[in-house]
Amino acid sequence: MGRSTARREEILTVAGELFRQKGYHATSMQDIAERLQLQRGSLYAHIESKEELLFEIVDRAADRFLAGIEQAWREGTTARDRLRRALAAHMAVIAEHRDTASVFFHEWRFLRADLRSRIQAKRDRYEARWRELIADGVARGEFRAVDPRFAALLALSAVNWAYQWYSPDGPLAPDDVAATFAELILKGLEAGSS
Repeated sequence: MGRSTARREEILTVAGELFRQKGYHATSMQDIAERLQLQRGSLYAHIESKEELLFEIVDRAADRFLAGIEQAWREGTTARDRLRRALAAHMAVIAEHRDTASVFFHEWRFLRADLRSRIQAKRDRYEARWRELIADGVARGEFRAVDPRFAALLALSAVNWAYQWYSPDGPLAPDDVAATFAELILKGLEAGSS
């Protein structure tokens, strides 16, 4: 990684931390520059705008979430296995990129319309893959007949909030959290359960 690339990564990391802590609108370019011990003008040698930072942070998070569910689809052998893998991948993104996950969940809506629609398309594709996963489980008889949209939203709503309470210094590893989520969600989806 070149010096310029390393500096840009550092800027993105700090921006993600500040956007999570203070919110996008309450974070100024001066805040970012001060945290990095840079002059504000020096910051603009690496980025064009605060919105560019927000977009890149959110876009990378979207790509990480999408890569995780696509891997779950490729490697999973059953719907149950895919769901476990998808939850583990989702939890890994939250645990490893807590600041950017928080920004992805909350601050993306502050992007201008054209950028927001690009992120919305990725969010829609991600949620569609979850619905397909649930629908596949129903079709295979692994899951009881449930509305795939509702079940996918329920699963995502549960795991999305982990960024609020999960601590890497706590007693549970991300895989343990994902396994617990999977167990609880799968019990509700099991074919034959009422």
